Formats: sequence, C-alpha cells, structure tokens
Amino acid sequence: MYTIGIYIYIAIVKIAALFGHKKAKFMLEGHNDIFSTLKERVSVGADYVWFHASSLGEFEQGRPMIEKFRAEHPEFRVVLTFFSPSGYRSARNYQQADVVCYLPFDTPCNVKRFLDIVNPKMVFFIKYEFWLNFLFALKKRGIATYSVSSIFRAEQAFFHWWGFYYRKALHCFTHLFVQNEQSKDLLESIGVNAVTVVGDTRFDRVAKISEQAHLLPLVEAFIEDGKKVFIAGSSWGPDEAVYAPYFNTHAGWKLIIASHEVNEERISAIEERVRGLCVRYTQATIEEVRSAKCLIIDCFGLLSSIYRYGNVAYVGGGFGVGIHNVLEAAVYGIPVFFGPNNKKFQEAQHLKACGGGIEVVSCEDFEQKMSVLDNDAAAAKKAGEAAGSYVLQNAGASAKIFKKLGL
Repeated sequence: MYTIGIYIYIAIVKIAALFGHKKAKFMLEGHNDIFSTLKERVSVGADYVWFHASSLGEFEQGRPMIEKFRAEHPEFRVVLTFFSPSGYRSARNYQQADVVCYLPFDTPCNVKRFLDIVNPKMVFFIKYEFWLNFLFALKKRGIATYSVSSIFRAEQAFFHWWGFYYRKALHCFTHLFVQNEQSKDLLESIGVNAVTVVGDTRFDRVAKISEQAHLLPLVEAFIEDGKKVFIAGSSWGPDEAVYAPYFNTHAGWKLIIASHEVNEERISAIEERVRGLCVRYTQATIEEVRSAKCLIIDCFGLLSSIYRYGNVAYVGGGFGVGIHNVLEAAVYGIPVFFGPNNKKFQEAQHLKACGGGIEVVSCEDFEQKMSVLDNDAAAAKKAGEAAGSYVLQNAGASAKIFKKLGL
C-alpha cells in the first residue's frame, strides 16, 4: 500500500505541474536530472556519505554534521539530497557537498538505481524523513543508517496500532540521535532501543552563524542614530497586524522587517502598514536609510546576520502554520517574541520557560508585553541573557554524535 501511495503521489505531482503549480514543476524538472547528475558526478570506487534533508530548515540542521564530516574526514565524499524544491534550489550550489540533487521518488526501482550508483558507506537522515523503501533497502544492504536531530510525539503513526509498517522502518536505523528524553522513551516503548539523546544540531548551526555574522553597512547606517531596533524575521501579514501598531505610536524605535515571502504584494503591504518612511534594502542609499523609520529586507540570505543589530526580535509564522527559526535570533542574546502556534516547537517552549521567549496572542497582548521591555531595561536585559544562554548551553549535538559513532 505504501508503494502504491508513492505512485499516486507521483501522478498528483505531474498533474499539478501540468496546471502550472510552480513547486511541482520545479520538482519534476529536478527529478528528470537526478540519475544523469549522479552518473556524471559520482566517482566509481570513491567512498560516499549520504545526507538527506527534506527542505531548507532540515538542511540547516544537517550543515554542522556535513561540515564537521568534511573537515575531519576528507577521505569521504558527500552526496546531499532534498525532497522539497525550496531546499534544493537554495542549496544546489553548496560547496561542502560533492553532489547535490533531489531524492528520487521512493519506488523500489528508484531506490535500487540510486543505491547502486552512490553505494554510500553511511547515511544520515535529518529530523523527519522516513522513506520506507529506502530504509528497508539500506537495512538489507547492511549500510549504516542514522537519524539525526529527530523528535517523536505520541500522535505519530509509529505509536498507534495501525502504524506497524512504519514501526518496522524505525528498526532499519542503526542508531537514532534524538532531541529529547520524551522521544527516547516513546521509541523504547515500541522496542527501538538504539537511541541516544544528543539535542538539536541547529544550536550548533546558529552558534556558528553568529560567530561569522556579516557586517552590513546599510543596516549600521540605519541604526546609527541610537534608537532602539525591533527586528521582525520571517514575517507574515498576520504577524505585522500584531506588532506594527505598537511602533506606529512609539517614535523611539526603528523597525527592520524581513518578510517570509519577497514579492511586490508583500512589500507593499508592509509599507502600507507602517507609519513613517519605509525603504527597501536593495534600493536604498546610505543617506535614505538614516532618515527612515522602517528598513524592509527585500532579499534573502541576510536575516541571520541582521538579528545581531536588534534590541528585540519577533519571529513570524505563529499566527499561521507555525513559527520559524527562533534560535537565529535568540543566539544574539535578545528577547524573542512569537505567535501562539508554537506548541510543537521544542525550542520555543524552552525559551518561554527560561524567560527568553515571549508568546503573544493579539495586538493588545503584544502592546502590554512589549511595553514592559520598552520601559524596563533590566527586564529586557534579563530576557535577552536568558535567550542567549539557552542557545549556548544546548550547542554541541554534532560533537556528541561524532563521539558516539567513533568518528
């Protein structure tokens, strides 16, 4: 039934592409090149390690492992695969991997063809990826296979009576490196005992990013008047409806807003929402940003460095499908606001518990909680220090994994 479902999924993707669905079109185009790319770039006789990430977020979790592997074991080459177009298109030129491509659809024929070409010595699946035909084939071939930064919840299929087939797949992993004790307990309850709690490799990633943060002259000119700076990252319209009214009536703050989606409609919506001069990063001059109220980041790739300039951050998505990466902001030792859809995000729960993360549910709620930080410097400092300490104290998952594997 699982394999039939894969074939049905392939058919749906093809139909969606015919009707102009961009992601489906990108996916099909990428899948057409998988095996030609592998044949061209995989060297016969070389030893490969295969890393798989579903999308960009999982890739960022896996990067510390990949880069540590390359630095400490240059004798291995790296194959990096993605499921989603957003992940692949963002990382297709990643220099630490010898081959970057899509993961073939999980059919028995594709699995055999892929493994015959790559013949990996080790495989690392990042967080949530459980492709059953691949896992069963890797187990049959005796290839060491690991799950990294995975997290499990009681409502997942593995832990229900009807999830027997999926439970079998978990036994295909040589070892699972999970984020918390709850995940380990759940796995052991179904007889999966090759489990170690190491935490989340994303902490390693954001710690490294903060050390390598770029200086951004345009942003520095924007904040040089000494006003406090509020940075909203991965912002959506419902997020802006919550935080923007506060700053429309508080002249002592400047805003930097990085929309999750960068297009004319979204940028124009932000400009209409914020009172005062808004300038776009890619179009502004040094002189223009100095007099602006709001700097809109209308490009990608800068947000992780921009957070370093903030006094307070807001991470978007919490009024939609779920919050984005709060750790990118917290690592700089600043308080982090986010919306209510954060319950499935362990790092958000921990940030709230330590006082470094602040959940808001409405415009009025944001105004009340923001006023506390605005008017009480000691409270703002305490919250920021709590956020920064939380990230630094939880770094080191990659080193724990390497130690366990004897690498």
